[in-house]
Amino acid sequence: MFSSINALGKSILYVLFIISFNLNAADPKLTIKLIQNGVYEHISYQHVGQWGNVAARGLVVVDDKEAYMIDTPWSNSDTEKLINWTKEQGFTLKAAVVTHFHQDASGGLVALNQRNIPTYAYKKTNQLLKKHKGLSATHIIEEDKFSLLKDKIEVFYPGGGHTADNVVVWLEKPQTLFAGCFVKGLNSKNLGNLEDARVSKWPTSIENTLSAYPHIKLVFPGHGRAGDKSLLLHTAKLAKNYLAEQNK
Repeated sequence: MFSSINALGKSILYVLFIISFNLNAADPKLTIKLIQNGVYEHISYQHVGQWGNVAARGLVVVDDKEAYMIDTPWSNSDTEKLINWTKEQGFTLKAAVVTHFHQDASGGLVALNQRNIPTYAYKKTNQLLKKHKGLSATHIIEEDKFSLLKDKIEVFYPGGGHTADNVVVWLEKPQTLFAGCFVKGLNSKNLGNLEDARVSKWPTSIENTLSAYPHIKLVFPGHGRAGDKSLLLHTAKLAKNYLAEQNK
């Protein structure tokens, strides 16, 4: 009887491991969880100076058995884990798209390129990747609206904001917007890292996004909790407040 219980326990632990890598407060690991039908969230961590371990999120969108990665984890090693996870689920990773050139969105491009998985980036993102990292995605998005998967996954360049190159990704069926670092969580009191920001353009870029996708139900930021379109409005307000302070 004890051997049966032990075997069952091992099976349960194995399933839990496949679904989600465990988190440890001192050493957080990559986590993957189902958030809605066909959409998984991945969260990875990087130690960033005084801020400690910073969580960054991306998505894996599954259509039938074909998977699409939206933003990579922070590192190549965690991206390798995510690639392996898709295989373990029986998915075929068809492509990945990065929403801007910073590491929290593109840190795993090398791992993807080495495995000959098609990678996509907006033209400005590829320019900045080459300039700052000496690498690039294998496919360049030239247009401001690009269909990664027809009628299901669309990449949109709204204009500058967090960076000059930031794009958002629209999931048509669940009416979900992955906005990445282009939007801030509702708990954010400021715009965060402005090293490469285009703050003066940010409010207009938010308006462009709302005009392009008026029926948004769910918004995923790159950091912080998901919410509705109020995240976009909150970010625009933060940008306007920042500009007002600078003009005093």
